Amino acid sequence: MFDSEKNRDDRSKKMTRRAFIAAAGVAASYAVLRMRRAPGVEASAAVHGTPGQVTIVNFSNDGNNLGKETVVKVVKTDGEWLQQLGKNSFEISRQADTEMPYSGVSLKEHNAGVFRCVCCDTALFSSRTKFESGTGWQSFWAPIAKENVAEVKDVSLGMERTEVKCVRCEGHLGHVFDDGPAPTGLRYCMNSASIKFMNA
Repeated sequence: MFDSEKNRDDRSKKMTRRAFIAAAGVAASYAVLRMRRAPGVEASAAVHGTPGQVTIVNFSNDGNNLGKETVVKVVKTDGEWLQQLGKNSFEISRQADTEMPYSGVSLKEHNAGVFRCVCCDTALFSSRTKFESGTGWQSFWAPIAKENVAEVKDVSLGMERTEVKCVRCEGHLGHVFDDGPAPTGLRYCMNSASIKFMNA
């Protein structure tokens, strides 16, 4: 009687081990297949941007107003944006990440010129409105033209802020705050990875 119970226990332990190993194997196979099937950002067909047209103000690199123009909005897939921008600028301009303070390549840029969208080349800020905010991010007291930027309510960190985007491609630029200098009292706090400086 005891021998048969012992044999039954041994068999049930073997079945449990066998079942566990089989289940682990199935789970591992599923994970591998899922990774193969799930497209990474490089292959993603997710689209960033809203199709349509917008009216922007064109500027030369020395800041001369070249007039308004109605242009087609720039819409691309994640994979296309990543290939164009590289990982850092993609994460910041397309996924609304923020660069580390004092790390921006154009933070200390003080030459005359225009700051353009890294995604679509739209003129966004003039060097004439740049100021030292002491925050670690490049700051401007106004965009080069209100038509070229969009301001959107942002509650992503549990607080209400105003996000600033390029109006043509909807790329994330940074945020605007009301603690800037005269004449506007605004501080457009911009990521260097979202804009590029063009010398006059």
